Amino acid sequence: MKVLISVDMEGVSALVHPAEMNPERYDYARGRALMTAEANAVIAGVLDAEPTAEVRVADAHGPFRNLLPEELDRRARLVRGKPRPLGMLGGLEADTDALLLVGYHARAGVGPAVVAHTMNGDILDVRVAGRSLGEIGLNAAMAGALGVPVALLSGDDVACAELRALVPAAVTVPVKQALAGAAAIALHPAEARERLRHAAAEAVTRHGAVPPLTLPGPFAVEVDLANPATIDLATLVPGVSRTGTDGGRTVAFTTTDFPDAYRLILLLAQLCSIKPG
Repeated sequence: MKVLISVDMEGVSALVHPAEMNPERYDYARGRALMTAEANAVIAGVLDAEPTAEVRVADAHGPFRNLLPEELDRRARLVRGKPRPLGMLGGLEADTDALLLVGYHARAGVGPAVVAHTMNGDILDVRVAGRSLGEIGLNAAMAGALGVPVALLSGDDVACAELRALVPAAVTVPVKQALAGAAAIALHPAEARERLRHAAAEAVTRHGAVPPLTLPGPFAVEVDLANPATIDLATLVPGVSRTGTDGGRTVAFTTTDFPDAYRLILLLAQLCSIKPG
């Protein structure tokens, strides 16, 4: 069996504020330690159920260099650094049996939800065929395009509900109840890890009962961008154009292949980091 665990940070138990998730802020050391501990709990759960499983762990937060390599369960292989193919799903292949999303957060504009956003603060919304998708939906659809189901997700209660709306059969682990964008009622980290270990074992045991999320094409994609300079850059990409009648903040493109759409959305997210010269 082959399993990919994609680990973000905003949905880790007890973390509620960007200062705990930003490498340049004072409380980041605690955040990455808690993130690594939750990843280890999920690795342990997978191997409890499938001792011979091949487990890859994709560091999927910010710079993709957050998990502490020396503290990670040595039975797993770490996918680290960026840019890389498939972004948050680095290491995903068509022969992967199950994708587990750990520490994930709700999409931009949803509330109350802890540090809700889509990829970064400059992407206001992503719509595929008119349906708003955040990182949860986009990653689930990308995995689904390869035939891989999302068998588990952990995060706050809003993130868990977001996956259940897309993949009702998936196992979800709410490790905190969102009160606001930077506030939650959280499980003790040890309790969260215990629940994650049991849930991961359950998820891989019954992964065959979870259908991959497959979206019908062709894919008409709209992306709302906060920064006018990013919109200018985006329209330099072949096939991407402004949309709407007011010259507003939305760019759009159409493709027949979801992996192509996913990669182009990743590119638009990277363009957000380029500032005018």
